[in-house]
Amino acid sequence: MKITNVIQAIDQIAEKTPERIAYDYLGKTHTYQELKHYSDALAEKITQMNLAPQTPIMVYGEQTFEMIATFLGCVKSGHAYIPIDKHSSNDRLTMIQEIANPAACIAVESLPIQLTGVSVITPSELHQIFQQNANKIVKNAVHGNQNFYIIFTSGTTGKPKGVQISHQNLTSFVNWMLADFELPSHPTSLAQAPYSFDLSVMSLYPTLVSGGTLKVLPKNVTDNFKQLFEYLPEMKLNVWVSTPSFVDICLLEPTFDAEHLPDLSHFLFCGEELTHQTAELLKQRFPTAKIFNTYGPTETTVAVTAVEITQKVLNDYERLPIGKAKSDTIIEIVNDKGAVLPDGEEGEIVISGPGVSKGYLNNPLKTAHAFQSVGNHHIYHSGDLGKKDRNGMLRYLGRLDFQIKLHGYRIELEEVNHFLNAQKLIKQGVAVPKYDVNHKVSQLVAYVIAQETDAAETSIALTRAIKTDLQKTMMPYMVPNRFVFKNKLPLTANGKIDIKFIMSEVNS
Repeated sequence: MKITNVIQAIDQIAEKTPERIAYDYLGKTHTYQELKHYSDALAEKITQMNLAPQTPIMVYGEQTFEMIATFLGCVKSGHAYIPIDKHSSNDRLTMIQEIANPAACIAVESLPIQLTGVSVITPSELHQIFQQNANKIVKNAVHGNQNFYIIFTSGTTGKPKGVQISHQNLTSFVNWMLADFELPSHPTSLAQAPYSFDLSVMSLYPTLVSGGTLKVLPKNVTDNFKQLFEYLPEMKLNVWVSTPSFVDICLLEPTFDAEHLPDLSHFLFCGEELTHQTAELLKQRFPTAKIFNTYGPTETTVAVTAVEITQKVLNDYERLPIGKAKSDTIIEIVNDKGAVLPDGEEGEIVISGPGVSKGYLNNPLKTAHAFQSVGNHHIYHSGDLGKKDRNGMLRYLGRLDFQIKLHGYRIELEEVNHFLNAQKLIKQGVAVPKYDVNHKVSQLVAYVIAQETDAAETSIALTRAIKTDLQKTMMPYMVPNRFVFKNKLPLTANGKIDIKFIMSEVNS
């Protein structure tokens, strides 16, 4: 199966098998017919608003069916969507609005703050729109190099970057998933990642264009282990999509195995490094399931390399490879002068092909720094350190800069430091990663000099107060796990904070 148009492929399923279940949220189901009905009605409403062509639309909410219908409604009307998770801070909401300059905002869930200077469709208005029938089908859907979605990642100086993903980028990714992963013909797929995290796309579109069912594990369930392990066997999943960190949590439960989850045939991992220990335990628990390790920055549309983790791969590699590039993509290892290095030598991973983004929304400086364009050909400098081994396998060796992955989320330490130093209880602060034995970031540790307080506070009370304040301005996953209080921070000869010294101390 190969698709040329994502929207048409999903709509065709709605026309052929309207009663097929598209979405299952804790037992509450919605059909493909409903998906088409809702998205067509919204597309007509958006078209009537006469928004500037191709300007993006912010979509705020959780992992509900209405979010998915809203995404498709935006795209059908010729507008990319910007997914914003309900658990985002208010500051992040306003920053994304300032950077994106969206045409509108659709609040699937009630907004926590008032957005000024932008049209907002409220939850009650959206509900009314979904109940209406579209009088005529809008024929202005996003296509070709037009933006399909824009995901905001972490950014330096507190400003996130909006990665523009076109219809062409998404089609390249979806066709690779359909061709190379031997997925079931109508997969029942786990939808666990928030829609503001591009890992969610690995479940979303390959499943919907195949006429499969998305089964949702919302945050309130994944945060409650008792509920999580009661609900998992009821889901009858075929395809598991998550970060390795999430499956590590599940593997703590002895019943997370093929006996209790007999339908699980595929595990797909992305977002952070899959360790040998995790893959080996998973192979023991699910001996006949296919386990795929994938790699790719958000800027290259979810993932661009893959390898099936077989017993032979486990035997041959202590640190697992991230695989080979998909057929339409070229990956090269280059030195700091941009020269391509031979196999076996370490350098920066550079990616080119139809999955590579055109760049960051309204940010030409950051785009010029990370991207090159040769005609219609986009090239992305990942900032990741890697090499190709003698088998042609790509090996990921870490970051060239101070950007890290923690529990699947990409975090720029400069952004964390920005918020630390803007915090009223902190005089000076810096965050560094702590790595475990598998070279995986296990914690974010902050070294800080506290502001003088009226009463002498214990470090526990001070840590609690700082974390509470930071959560008002930062995404929860960016808040450091541990705080080390110092009277002064070590400095280099140039008078800068000696981050390398702090990192060595944290990881000693």
